[in-house]
Amino acid sequence: MIINKIPLNVYFHFLQDLTLAVLLVRPCPLYNDEAMWNKAMTLTKDKYGSVPRVFIVCDRDNTIQEDFQRWMIENNSTDDVKLIPGSDHMPMFSKPKELCFCLQEMAEKYP
Repeated sequence: MIINKIPLNVYFHFLQDLTLAVLLVRPCPLYNDEAMWNKAMTLTKDKYGSVPRVFIVCDRDNTIQEDFQRWMIENNSTDDVKLIPGSDHMPMFSKPKELCFCLQEMAEKYP
């Protein structure tokens, strides 16, 4: 299993998060639709630019450090930025209630 090859502290900060993640993992090939990825993809303002984008900052992410997350925000058009304090790389495990609240706010603001 791939999880055995990754340093666990990169993705998981708490033992409960790791236990839950291992229980929920479903093996599948990464990017399994090769034909789709072989097509040329062009991002346009009319299509990609018309979709509201919200970036959720995870300030305890050991995989994508906060300064790089902020760089991504500055270099990509974003409609809103949310912070989930204390969240790691996988907020659905480390801060599920806060993530749910954040997603509900986004759904109301950007219907």
